[in-house]
Parts: sequence; structure tokens; C-alpha cells
Amino acid sequence: MSEVLLSSIQEEVKNSLKSGEKFKASTLRLIVSALKLEEKNKAKTLTDNEALEILTKMIKQRKDSISQFETANRLELAQKEKDEIEIIQNYLPEQLTEEELSALIDEIIEEVNAESVKDMGKVMGVLKPKITGKADAGIASGLVKKLLS
Repeated sequence: MSEVLLSSIQEEVKNSLKSGEKFKASTLRLIVSALKLEEKNKAKTLTDNEALEILTKMIKQRKDSISQFETANRLELAQKEKDEIEIIQNYLPEQLTEEELSALIDEIIEEVNAESVKDMGKVMGVLKPKITGKADAGIASGLVKKLLS
């Protein structure tokens, strides 16, 4: 992983603590520890794409928690998760719009000569590295299926 990203997050932790933003600092610490844990588990430095995948996974986990908290009528906990998502998203590239994602999928379908849903794996194999951190893979998968049907 880019040392620049990690050091910028760590610097942001210090700034948050100095300005009294304890919630932001704790969320940033969660990001740093998730990235460092993954580096330790893989026994190598993470690439930027791998770091983006981890951040995307952290957002997905929080979205799952939000739905569970809202079902249990624990709105204060759901709001905390939403606030964490906002902070994490600051470190992701700008998200693709549905139109941009659809156009990218169309290009890939042509590129791999996909003709039916049977070719979905080929399309997703090319698409996934291009959208890491920029779009939800579940939404992309649904669009691919729709366009190939």
C-alpha cells in the first residue's frame, strides 16, 4: 500500500485529536489498523487496489450494520455507522455514476464479445479491477446481468 496514504491517514488522526474530533480519530484508527492487519496477514506491502478493497469492505460491513440497527430500531447506532462511512469514503476515489458504470460495462461486453449471461464471469473478471473502490460490485453485477439478458 502506498506509504503516502497510510501516513496521510495517520497525520489526519493527529490533527483530529488536536482539534478534539475524537470520533473521527477513532474511525481513522480503525482504517489504519485494518490496513496494517491485512499487510501483516499477507506479509507484504499492500497495493493501492488492495487498500481500496479493504476500505470498500469496511463500508459494506457498516451498511450491513445500518440495516440491522434500523431493523432493531437502534437509530443512534445506525447514525454512528453512517458517520463512519462518510469518513471512510473520503479515502476512496470518486464513485462512478450508474450511467458511467453502465457505459464501462457496455465497453467490456464488446471487448470480451459477451453474448449471454453465461459470459458474465468473463465480463466481471475484466470489470472488477477497473471499479475497485469506485463502485459497488453487487450493483455492477446486477447491471451486467441486466445488460446480458
